[in-house]
Amino acid sequence: MATTNAPRRRARAGVLTPIAADAFGEHEARHLLWRAGFGGSPGQIAALAQLGPEGAVAHLLDYEAIDHPWPGAADFDKDIMRPLSAEDLRELRVARQNRNEDVVAKYRSQQMQRQRADRAQIRAMGEWWLGRMIETPRPLEEKMTLFWHGHFATGYRTIENSYHMFLQNQLFRRHAVGNFGELLFAIVRDPAMLRYLNNNASRADDPNENLARELMELFSLGEGNYSEADIKEGARALTGYSFDDDAFVFRPGDHDQGIKRILGESGRLDGDGFVRAILGRRACSAFIAGKMYRFFCREVPTDPREMDADARAAVDDLANTMLRERYEIRPVLRRLLLSEHFYSDAVVGEQIKSPATLVVGAVRSLGTPTRDVATLVAALDAMGQALFQPPSVKGWAGGRSWISTSTLYTRQNTLAYLLTGRKPTGFDLRGAEAYDPKPLARALVGDPKTASARAFGEAVADFVLGPARTDRAVEELSAVGERAGRVTPTVAADMVLLASAMPEYQLC
Repeated sequence: MATTNAPRRRARAGVLTPIAADAFGEHEARHLLWRAGFGGSPGQIAALAQLGPEGAVAHLLDYEAIDHPWPGAADFDKDIMRPLSAEDLRELRVARQNRNEDVVAKYRSQQMQRQRADRAQIRAMGEWWLGRMIETPRPLEEKMTLFWHGHFATGYRTIENSYHMFLQNQLFRRHAVGNFGELLFAIVRDPAMLRYLNNNASRADDPNENLARELMELFSLGEGNYSEADIKEGARALTGYSFDDDAFVFRPGDHDQGIKRILGESGRLDGDGFVRAILGRRACSAFIAGKMYRFFCREVPTDPREMDADARAAVDDLANTMLRERYEIRPVLRRLLLSEHFYSDAVVGEQIKSPATLVVGAVRSLGTPTRDVATLVAALDAMGQALFQPPSVKGWAGGRSWISTSTLYTRQNTLAYLLTGRKPTGFDLRGAEAYDPKPLARALVGDPKTASARAFGEAVADFVLGPARTDRAVEELSAVGERAGRVTPTVAADMVLLASAMPEYQLC
């Protein structure tokens, strides 16, 4: 594989000019794979580079052409937290009236058993999803599923129904690069979201404002683009939006049938009318475009007035594309991922890897064993990205918030675990699958036995650290091979381990 080091490039300020075919090589393909997926092997990078920019982006974005049956989903039990039947409720009510503690205790014990089983199932779902991220040939599908999970953030500890979290995860996957408007209509009917923001108990005589507020503030418009009156009227529009077991239900008797005025739209608006009013505001496309820009490109302020000129113009261009395409996400992503700006110095190597990108990317790019997925899920939690449990309705802050003294320690130890099989607390390596660096070494330099320590050090720095590589990193990596005298498989593994422990590895 050729080195990924490339000349510095500045895009034309503020314009999403398409990148020229002859300007797209392995350096750009590597960047594309990390941002629109979770990294890739040298072979995958080379293959993507051969496709050219149009072909590479199409391969990632038009992923429906790639068949990907993934086992396990049918094994999840949808009935663990099923509601009590009418007969059960009658029996329990009579028992309480008659103070029959044996019957009450029976139902209490059953509830506790169901809760334990449900907690076990949500852990299994976390392992299932992480395994899917690692194995999928459609990485952008999972990257966007993760994006929507952080955007429409809901947490299991509040919902306490693992199957509702699974249904929501599948909803995000179906709409991953689809139509944002359709996703917004679906989210006000999603049992997990309705429960998380208490809308399932919202009635005409007692409207709950949580969903109406977050729908505008965090999910579609952003602060300053709605009023408190819009929140109150929106809450009225959403009354009666509830669920029964795993399905959305609209309860006409709980719905406020009166005239409402939301974001300038008037009428007997329900939840759909509320969503249509939101989609009719220019602020909606601008807000979502900004959120996607920060996820795929770099950290910039949420207020467009505080963005630099390049970012502001890029976000404005993406928002215009979104409106022109009637909220279809795929054309917006295609325009961004094909732009010079996406591959410019301002963007490449400037993003801190999320815990999921760090872990999944190590397996996919370095070829490490997956080892124990449950251990990796726990590591994500320790690094601040617990799957199915964002910290709040605001989702994960991302960026610099990923790095602290404790999380950096966990990040480095998790990489060491993937490469060596050793946990921080000690691990008996007998029976643990050893990391084989030979496929990576051959892809980087051909026959590592004939490569100098310096050449191999440079190749590892280029591939593992990418645009963040430094001369110091090359010197330190080369020194490992020079001390050993030649590049053996053990030396190659040590060099990869050292590179993964460098601060530069935290960037992509």
